This record gives sequence, structure tokens and C-alpha cells, in this order.
Amino acid sequence: MVMDRLWGTSTAMTDKTALLRLLSWASPSYPIGAFSYSHGLEWAVEQGAVRDADTLCDFVADVLSRGAAQMDACLLAHAHRAAAARDRDVMGEVAALGATYGATKELRQETLLQGRAFLDTTREVWPCDAIVWFDGVWPGPVAYPIAVGVSAAGHHVALGETLLAYLHAFSANLVSAGVRLVPLGQTDGQRVMARSESVVVDAMENAINQPLDDLGAAAFMVDIASMRHETQYTRLFRS
Repeated sequence: MVMDRLWGTSTAMTDKTALLRLLSWASPSYPIGAFSYSHGLEWAVEQGAVRDADTLCDFVADVLSRGAAQMDACLLAHAHRAAAARDRDVMGEVAALGATYGATKELRQETLLQGRAFLDTTREVWPCDAIVWFDGVWPGPVAYPIAVGVSAAGHHVALGETLLAYLHAFSANLVSAGVRLVPLGQTDGQRVMARSESVVVDAMENAINQPLDDLGAAAFMVDIASMRHETQYTRLFRS
């Protein structure tokens, strides 16, 4: 069944508690500090590369389809499967990749600080055996997608749903930053979210079966924007 292929189970939507937890984790109110990161967007706005809804939509699409969000989705998928199967070898490899990748210092800090905050909060509020197991497998820094993948697997949230929620939250945070920086009206921000739906779905479907050997990104403008942001004179965001 197509549903089985994408979501991992034909009954993925029947566990209402798991869905509620996923909505909480993807909410802007979850205390991981996502609002303080712009992923290089702040510099792109200052330079005029992002100046309206259309160019913001292009920026978001690049991050989702060619940048860190696509890499995150691949890592999340493998972390989810490894945690569900309690595969220590794969989990160690995925966690190590997540802890070391990042084109710039700020982008690496963005994923590691959010990952640690997510895992710490989830451990306290929604503890599960998978997190305990993960703590015994990987003692190092934890990337954000790894933390989400392990937690979702531990609470039996299907992979497809988890990926969609993660990628939607990623894009929503970029749009929120763009609305404040350009600035744009709230309605324009929602137009960007609506136009990004197909890109989010494509990124999720690509990540479902993407091997770790294919992990990589090609959003060079975003990486340069992040590098420039490190020395930007006036900054509102941490990345």
C-alpha cells in the first residue's frame, strides 16, 4: 500500500496521544530556542537577496530541498529506524554524522543546541525507553534531527508523520524570521507557507529511502549567508 510505504504503517493516525505529542514537539512553544535562529536569513535580508515574499519562498525552498533541512530529514529517518530496531551500530554512525556535519560554526551550533534542548526537555516531560537506550549508545553532542527521531520512535510516532512535522516546523521558523526581518505581513508569511507545502512533501518523500551515503547539501548561498552572519554588525538572531 502507498500509505504503508510513506508512513510505515496503515494505522499511523489512530494513536491520538502520539499525534498530540508530535504536535507539541513541533510547536514554536517547545523550549528549544528555535525562534532565535535565522539560518543565515538575517544576512540575506540585509544584502537584499531576500526582500519580499517571493524571494523568501525561494530561500525556504532551497533550505528544504538542497540544504540543511534535507540533510536533517535523512538523519532523522535513519535515527528513527535505528532507535526502533535498537541498532547500536547504525545509531552510533548516524549520531556521529549529526554531531559533525554543518557547513559553518553557527549552523552546527544551531542544530546541536536545539538537539540538546529537545532531548533534555523530552526526557523530563515524556520519558521513554528509547531515550534511555540512546543515552547509553551516544554520549556526545546531539543534533536536533537525531533527538527528534529517537524520541518519535520511542513514542511510536510513525516516521512519515515525524518527518512532515519536523520539516514544517523548520520552514515555519524560517518564515517567522523572514516576516520579522524583511518585514512582511502575517498574511504574506502564510502565503509562503502555503507555497512551501509541496517542497515539504517532496523533502519528506526523498528522505524516506535516502541512504546515508547520499547525505549532502548544495545550498551554497545559504552557507555563505551563514558565514557572513558571523561578522554581521547588527544581529537579532544567533545564526
